Amino acid sequence: MPYLINQIKGPIGVFDSGYGGLTILKEIRKLLPEYDFMYLGDNARTPYGTRSFEVVYEFTLQAVIRLFELGCPLVILACNTASAKALRSIQQNDLPYLDNSRRVLGVIRPTAESIGEATVSRHVGILATSGTIKSESYPMEIKKLYPDIKVTGVACPMWVPLVENNEFDSDGADFFVKKYINELLEKDNQIDTIVLGCTHYPLLIDKIREFTPDGIKIITQGEYVADSLKDYLKRHKEINYRCTKGGNCQFLTTESVEKFKESASIFLHEDVSVRSITLG
Repeated sequence: MPYLINQIKGPIGVFDSGYGGLTILKEIRKLLPEYDFMYLGDNARTPYGTRSFEVVYEFTLQAVIRLFELGCPLVILACNTASAKALRSIQQNDLPYLDNSRRVLGVIRPTAESIGEATVSRHVGILATSGTIKSESYPMEIKKLYPDIKVTGVACPMWVPLVENNEFDSDGADFFVKKYINELLEKDNQIDTIVLGCTHYPLLIDKIREFTPDGIKIITQGEYVADSLKDYLKRHKEINYRCTKGGNCQFLTTESVEKFKESASIFLHEDVSVRSITLG
């Protein structure tokens, strides 16, 4: 029997496996401050980047269902791994049974759409987690839109731990930041645009700029996802109508509330009120 949700209006849901999605949320709230948001971090089961497609899909679907239960008419998967490994299956196979009047969107498509105007050489680099690189989601999305662009990716397994351990601005981060950038440019020295395909990476932006040659553009996702969401709500008035607008933001975590508060302050530079929930 279809799993139908009867709530009519509610906040925009924003989901991530951990804390990186807070960089997306921050830009969305900056552009759309009048809307209500509900952020859910599956911090107890992070990281998703090293998990299989099946597990990421299962965990992401659980989160989407929970956000639907809590009244969200629209959920943003503010996680590149979830967008790469679960979004399409949820959109095509699960939404008809959950509630076909609701929507789930990801972060890869809006980022890919920004590439065309950014690159002159038509050589683009992707720095992301191992899971996102292995999924080849960025090359596939970019090729659909811009068949002439060559895409080269490199996994950066040490960058997320650096951010989550608050070492992103330390001297110790230099080696790993420089290592992956050099590896990417050794694969293709014509790259003129680099996409940071993980929502944690904007916290490393100063280091990344320091070790990236002049003339190479660096794209972070937050502002492009925010712009895309604003355009989506403008074009889909039936969804926009169901998104409540009180300027509020709720935070949920599957881990320790205190741990979430501490880490969230690194990403948002503000104190947040959090409650703990379970998934699955």
